[in-house]
Amino acid sequence: MGNWFSSPPAETNPSIHEIEARRLAEEARAKAEKDAQEAREYLERIQREREEDRRQAEARQEEAKRAAESAQADARRMMEEMAEATRRAAALQAETDAAIKAAREDSAKLAQQAAEERERARQVEEQARQAEAAARAEAERARQLAEEERRRAEASKAEAERATRAAEEEARKAKEAKEAAEKRWKEGIQPVVTPTLQELAEAKRRIQYKEGVFHFAIAGVAGSGKSSLINALRGLRNKDSGAAATGVTETTLVMTRYPDANPEHPFVWYDIPGAGTIKIPDWQYFNIQGLYVFDCIIILFDNRFTMTDIAILTNGRRFKIPTYIVRSKADQHIRNLMRDMGYDSDDDEEDPSRRSKLYKAARNQFIEETRRSVRSNLENANLPNQRVYIVSNDTMLGIVKEKTPKKTIDELELLTDLFNQAHVRRGRLGVSTLN
Repeated sequence: MGNWFSSPPAETNPSIHEIEARRLAEEARAKAEKDAQEAREYLERIQREREEDRRQAEARQEEAKRAAESAQADARRMMEEMAEATRRAAALQAETDAAIKAAREDSAKLAQQAAEERERARQVEEQARQAEAAARAEAERARQLAEEERRRAEASKAEAERATRAAEEEARKAKEAKEAAEKRWKEGIQPVVTPTLQELAEAKRRIQYKEGVFHFAIAGVAGSGKSSLINALRGLRNKDSGAAATGVTETTLVMTRYPDANPEHPFVWYDIPGAGTIKIPDWQYFNIQGLYVFDCIIILFDNRFTMTDIAILTNGRRFKIPTYIVRSKADQHIRNLMRDMGYDSDDDEEDPSRRSKLYKAARNQFIEETRRSVRSNLENANLPNQRVYIVSNDTMLGIVKEKTPKKTIDELELLTDLFNQAHVRRGRLGVSTLN
């Protein structure tokens, strides 16, 4: 450092004032060095206390060190200035005091910063502790979830095993049912098919089913005269506007809807395709045509009573739907029997009394043969006996138009029974709905 306080030149003697200034400067220097030493010792003590925050404290310790060194430099600078001129002794003293104050303030700031660092470290430690507790809690939740998933997996496995066993059992039952169905099929026993709710709703949508309206289905084999009978029941001739199409061959290939011509009658008549016109087995005819949604089914036949008629009657009983067996074209059949008995309609000289006798005989024969045939068919099908209505379409048309035909068989009874059944059934449904 050099000797700042060496003896002055020989030619000048130091005065008392200069000696005093040097003494004060020496004391200031010693005090500054002492304060700096205290600051370093304080910083070292802080460093020892907070070794775990060493990296953060080192930066501030270095700053304190630089501050102390800056204070030392300031002190040396003041001493140099005091040595150069006594006139600046007072100013140097003030600067020294300022440097000491700044050093103290820096030391206080460093102490404050160290305290703040300790607080931050405490907060970090607390956060770490809380994070550790949260991690432990999360680990516990994860363990519980894993345990729950394990239990669920075991339950799912057990359920899958039960489902597998149930599926195997269902497959076994299905196989047995299939074998039984095949056996019944080979034995001529037809399976029983029950429509689903969706099929029931679709059938009602297809026929435009309406509550409060009575829905009559006219079903039977092709060529049995369904369309002509529907026209007669509605009070229309076959050629009238709005009448159902008729012909020698089957004209109905799709179900056709015909509202009753009388607005006072809440009836709708449906012409159902003949079983022989579409590729439908007899035992499937009832379900595929959706006959289970109708309020009443008229089974119309001409020359024979078929398996389709038996299937309709059987399913009608299953679904508790009233069925009526009707044989139409009675006038044609009676005329044919009269010809077989010798009646010639082209002979203008034919005796009226003979014609009347032949008509009565042919009529009685036709009625008896028809009822005997139907009764035999019902017995063979293990069905209870049921009345057959024998009608002529022309006679039915006359009754609907409120005329009084001379030759009637069962036309009036059929019409009366149909309408009475409609009112009774509709009333029963209405009471059921209210209940």
